[in-house]
Formats: sequence, structure tokens, C-alpha cells
Amino acid sequence: MESLQTVKQRFGIIGNDPHLNRAIEKAIRVAPTEISVLVTGESGVGKESIPKITHQLSYRKHAKYIAVNCGAIPEGTIDSELFGHEKGAFTGAIQTRKGYFEVADGGTIFLDEVGELPLTTQVRLLRVLENGEFIKVGSSSVQKTDVRIVAATNLNMHQAIGKGKFREDLYYRLSTIEINLPPLRERKEDIHLLFRKFASDFAQKYKMPTVRLSDDAIRLLVNYSFPGNIRQLRNIAEQISVIEETRTIDGLKLKEYLPKKQDNFPSVISNTTSNSDFANEREIMYKILFDMRNDINDLKKLTLDLMKGENTGQVKEQNSQLIQKIHQEQEQYLPVVQNPIEVLSIPDENYGGNKTFDFAEAIDEDESLSLHEKEVELIKKSLERNHGKRKLAAKELGISERTLYRKIKQYDL
Repeated sequence: MESLQTVKQRFGIIGNDPHLNRAIEKAIRVAPTEISVLVTGESGVGKESIPKITHQLSYRKHAKYIAVNCGAIPEGTIDSELFGHEKGAFTGAIQTRKGYFEVADGGTIFLDEVGELPLTTQVRLLRVLENGEFIKVGSSSVQKTDVRIVAATNLNMHQAIGKGKFREDLYYRLSTIEINLPPLRERKEDIHLLFRKFASDFAQKYKMPTVRLSDDAIRLLVNYSFPGNIRQLRNIAEQISVIEETRTIDGLKLKEYLPKKQDNFPSVISNTTSNSDFANEREIMYKILFDMRNDINDLKKLTLDLMKGENTGQVKEQNSQLIQKIHQEQEQYLPVVQNPIEVLSIPDENYGGNKTFDFAEAIDEDESLSLHEKEVELIKKSLERNHGKRKLAAKELGISERTLYRKIKQYDL
């Protein structure tokens, strides 16, 4: 069995933090076995190093190693990517295709962002873990595969299970051994070591002298929270190496490269934070409008059904909660209501009284205030704030990365 220091040098891992060392030691010990491993930790902490260690130190090291980012594959194609498909299984399937589990037979598959898998795919994955069997999309034949699975996630899996977004039985099959990597802000003694390594690498890459930090810059660096973890530190080191002519960086200059605390991403800093912290009230309003879209559509459908007069009793019974919500709100905001279905009388200061609003006519018209433009603007601003990083933007918006990817493609952003 290789020593801890040997493994660190072999895989380019920098740092002496006790929690980091413990994580690597667990990876070394579990590598020769067939036990499934779940790697947890915030985005940017270097989770991809653990599956490489477990593969290279196992008897599977001469077979294939495939890394799959589950969050980057559209929901409609992920089953085909993982398990393959038969010719004609769906539109565009012009030939039979092997999936990753078939290609990696005898080797290791690293499922990054496994928490983003759709529930239907989770069922298929559970079957692979239990008996090594899978079925291609569009096929009825069961195939066997001998693959070791190492998964990783930055989600709180217990919360995901509680919300019904991840299967509990799959979680326990994946996490026979759970390896947690600490965030960079908890590895203060390693921060300067990592910066020096990155600065040296970029000096060689761009053929220029290595940048160095003054004492006050070092203190500033090690006390920064680093919401983006090692990935963010590497990015800062590269920016300074390329932009600054002076090769010694003081605290004042370094501060220009460290985003202010209010610019951090709450969902990355803390697993307990659930709401995005937008920069201003205007964007908060956009998010509220974005979330209200489903309620508006439900209200339109309910109104149309009631106006048609078809199965009115059944419609009212099925939508009792929505109707109750409407009445509660109209008591608070609409003091004069002639007919809740046909006409609403709304207070309007410009008229000095109440303005009559024909609901039935409004349904046939396009919305004057388009939520579409607000949604597009909200997504654009989030992508700009996160420098085009879809994962961070999706977390800020409170949607999955797959949903954000679909909207970017839909709106041609």
C-alpha cells in the first residue's frame, strides 16, 4: 500500500490539513476493494481526485476510467448516455450506441454531481449497483456489466432525500464509504501553499517571473472565505500572474482580486442556505414574478373551466385550495367584486375609484407585462455575476443546472 505522501505527490495534491489527510487515507484503504464510494464536499474542493486514487490503486487500473458530469447532460438523453440505446429507440437514434456502463466494463465510472440524476435514472443505477444489470433504451434484453462506481455531490443528500429528489435506498448503496473533503476556508495553513504552487505553474506556462505575496497579502489571503474553494484560488492566482507587472503583491493590490462578501454565493458557502441573496430589490421582484408563473397559469385554467360551466362542481372541488387562496387575496386587495368569474373591480388611484377589469377578455390577450423578458434578464444577470459558470448561476436562481441549460438553449443566451 502506497504511503500518504507518495499518493499526494503522484496525484498533485497540495496540503497538510488533517481532514484532507484523513480523506486521502480512506481513499487509499478502500481502493483495493469493490466498495462503492460517495465523495462529498462543496463545489471546487477537488472531489475529482478521490475517484482517480481509488481507480489507480485498484486492480482495475489497467481498464477504463470514465468521468461523467451528471448535471451537464440533459434529462432526456442521460439514460442513453449511461446505458446506451438501440437503433430506432427514439427520434435521431439512427444506430445502436453503447453507453458508459457497457464501455467501462471491468473499469471504474465516476458519477460527478450524482444528486442531479432524474429519479427514473436513479432506479436504473440502483439495479446496476445491486446486481450489475442494465437495459439499453429501447431494448428488452438485460446486459451485465462489471463496473465500480464512485460518485460525488455537493448537495446535502439528506435534504434531497427529504424533498423526494433522491432515492434513499440508492444513497445508502452509493455511500457504503463516504469521504468528505473540507472546504478551503477550513484549511487555512494550506491556502498559501496552494497559491505558491499555482503561481509557480502559471509562471512556467506564461514564461514570466513568479508572483509573490507580501506578509499583509498573505494574512488577507488566508483569512478570506473562498466560496469557490480551490477553483477560485487558482483563478485568482492566474489573474494576478497575467495582469500585474509588479511581481510582489501587497495586501492593497490583492484586495482588488478578492470579491466582497456580499458578492459571494450563499448556496456555495453554506449547505443550510436555501434562498438566493440578490443584489437589489428589482431583481428580487423579478424572482417573485418568475416563481408566480405557475400560479398565474393555474388561475387562467381554473377561470376558463368555470366559464365553460362543464363539471363545475368537480372543478371547484379539485381546485378548492386555489379558490380559497384567491378569495383570501381578493378580500385583502379587491374590496369591490361584482363577479369573481367575469368582472373584477380593482382600486385605481388614476380613476379616483375602482377600475373595472374584464377577466374573460384579458385571458385572450397577451400579457402586457411579459414574464418571459423578466426571466431572460434574470438569467443573464445571474450568468454575468457568476462569470458564465452555469452551476453557480443555477444555484443562485434556485433551479437545477439541467433546467438552466435548457433555458439558455431555449432563449439562445
